[in-house]
Amino acid sequence: MMKQFRDRTEAGQQLAAQLTAYRDRPDVLVLALPRGGVPVAFEVACQLHAPLDVMIVRKLGVPGQEELAMGAIASGGVRILNKDVVGTLKIPEVVIDKVTAREQHELERREWLYRGNRPAYDVRGRTVVLVDDGIATGASMRAAVTVVKQLQAFHPIIAVPVAATTTCDELTAQGNEVICPLKKDMLYSVGSWYEHFEQTSDEEVRALLEQASHERPDACKNI
Repeated sequence: MMKQFRDRTEAGQQLAAQLTAYRDRPDVLVLALPRGGVPVAFEVACQLHAPLDVMIVRKLGVPGQEELAMGAIASGGVRILNKDVVGTLKIPEVVIDKVTAREQHELERREWLYRGNRPAYDVRGRTVVLVDDGIATGASMRAAVTVVKQLQAFHPIIAVPVAATTTCDELTAQGNEVICPLKKDMLYSVGSWYEHFEQTSDEEVRALLEQASHERPDACKNI
C-alpha cells in the first residue's frame, strides 16, 4: 500500500492512472487549483490528452491560524464558508469580509499573472476534471465545483491524489464524482503524504500552462 508520493509529478501520474476512461475524449477539460495543483494536473492532462487551464481559488484562512480554512473564494464572485469552523471559533462577519477582500486581490493578481490576455476555457457542456494536490477541509474544492456548475459544466469530476476520507464522503454525498487513490482517516496535512512538497512557484505554474498550451506529443517529457 502506498504510504507517500515522491512528489507532485508522481502523484499526478498515479492519479491519471485512475482516469483512463476519460482519455482522448474531446469534451474533457482539466482545471488545476493553483499553485500546488498545477504540477499534478499537468501530468493528468498529458495522460488524458486533454487541455489544461487553472481554476483560481483562494482559501480564507482563520487569522492567526492561516492553515485552517474558514472558507474559500473563486472566480466569478463565489464565496464558500466552512460553517463549522466559523461557528466553533465565533468568527465575526467583519473579519471574514476583511480576509475575503485581501484574498480577492490576490485572486485577481494570479488570474492576470497566469493567463494574461488569454481567455479562460469555456466549460459549458464539458466534462471538467478539477485537480489539486490534496484535500483537507475541502473548502477550496467546493468553491471550484460551485463555479464550474454555475458555468454549466456537464460533468465535474474532483480528482486529487490524497484527501481526508470524511471530506471525500461529504463531497460524494453532495452529488460529486470523487477520484482519490489515497484516502486517509487521519490526514493531518496534505504535505505529510509527500516526500517532497516544496511550494510551487508562480514561474513554474506559468511554465507548465505555457507548455500545456502547445499541443506537442512529447509535452510530458520536457519537465
